[in-house]
Amino acid sequence: MKTTMSGKSDRAKGKFKEAAGALTNDKRLEREGKLDRAAGEIKEKTEQAVDKVKEKAREIADAMKYTDKD
Repeated sequence: MKTTMSGKSDRAKGKFKEAAGALTNDKRLEREGKLDRAAGEIKEKTEQAVDKVKEKAREIADAMKYTDKD
């Protein structure tokens, strides 16, 4: 499975913000970090789902090629 960096980078950015907020006692920055991490996780799951759908579509298209020859 191929996953783009957008989800991973959002998760990393969020983790950094969350840690920085915790260290500086900045609750707003900590919340932003949690939101960024959640957004990154959603992006990654969505990208994985899209990849699976594309893979299945290719399998179906390949199967149809073989049945068309019969």
